[in-house]
Amino acid sequence: MNINSTYIIVALFCLSYLLGFFRTYAFIRGEGEVNRFSPHHYALYHFSVFLISFILTAALFFIGYKYGIFKKMHLDLSSFLSFIITLVVSIFLKRSTPIRQSLERFLRIIIFLSSFFVVLITTAILLSLVFETIHFFKIVPLFDYLLGTEWNPETPLFEEKISSTDLHFGLIPLLTGTLLITCIALFIAVPTGIFIALFTSEYAHPKLRLTLKPLIEVLAGIPTIVYGFFAIIAVAPLLRTLSEWTHMSISSESALGAGIVMGFMIIPFISSLSDDALNAVPKSFRENSLALGATYAETLRHIVLPAALPNIMASVLLALARAIGETMLVLMAAGLSARLTLNPLDSVTTVTVQIVHLLTGDQEFDNPKTLASFALGLTLFLITLVLNLVSIVAVKKHRKKYGL
Repeated sequence: MNINSTYIIVALFCLSYLLGFFRTYAFIRGEGEVNRFSPHHYALYHFSVFLISFILTAALFFIGYKYGIFKKMHLDLSSFLSFIITLVVSIFLKRSTPIRQSLERFLRIIIFLSSFFVVLITTAILLSLVFETIHFFKIVPLFDYLLGTEWNPETPLFEEKISSTDLHFGLIPLLTGTLLITCIALFIAVPTGIFIALFTSEYAHPKLRLTLKPLIEVLAGIPTIVYGFFAIIAVAPLLRTLSEWTHMSISSESALGAGIVMGFMIIPFISSLSDDALNAVPKSFRENSLALGATYAETLRHIVLPAALPNIMASVLLALARAIGETMLVLMAAGLSARLTLNPLDSVTTVTVQIVHLLTGDQEFDNPKTLASFALGLTLFLITLVLNLVSIVAVKKHRKKYGL
């Protein structure tokens, strides 16, 4: 498609909209039926008809070009024919046609197709993970993967006979490292985020809240690699200095450093959503509690926080899923060592980091090292799915309790 074709198509789009608008506007002025339909509705209806006709005619020309019916695909002619179709339809379109209902019906179809497309993509992603994971479990036993305590994908795998003892794809060290870093991050982010939400929602002046909340939400827009640089430049040297003072052995790449920086990263998810949850609690709850003689602090502790707890729990679980799926920060701050340890001062790795590591390099697709990344991806998908289901059940349960 050249520049002239683009200009012609855009001009015909605008012309189709104006045709519908002025045709309806002239009809309204002539007959005075203002409430039947709006000129903009009729114009959008014309625009939709033009769009569909253009797609159909362009598809026909493309099929004809592919099968040799046309030697060259003429997009200018395609757009011109689509405009002629639109013009003919608009001439024979009855003026009493319920344009608004037709437009809404068309929009409902578009919304349904969009939703169906999202579900289709999700299903395709899940099936691609499942099929490759099944192929992986034909090489590595399922229980060795789920219950194995050693992760060593660099084991030679190109011998003619490979025993199961030579395959070290144990999931437990990766899950331990993932949960260790995530727990440290939540230990920092959950109380900090909830306290920030309480301050911005209940105590801060409205002008201060309008300034403070966007500044905190800026943290969510910072790229994770920047947090990784911050962990290397600022947090790691601080931990090394602390190890010298306390005579403790702290690795330069530790779960503690990655968890601290990740906690700062997910604070906006908890604080922003918790602030919205606190503001969603009806004012009558606070007024009734204060009228019964409770202090403002008691009202927050016994009335407001329990009522907002479902959405606060949802924000925490969303932050939890975000922390579990983090890759670049953990790769830079915690390293690649797959160790089965609960010591936050040691270097560990996570599921997402190992997925990146397994897919880095030049190896065959049917290599167990490559197929293991699909098994890890499916495991991570199931973990996040369970967290989302728990969040939905908890929110529904508490909303019924408080009638929200």
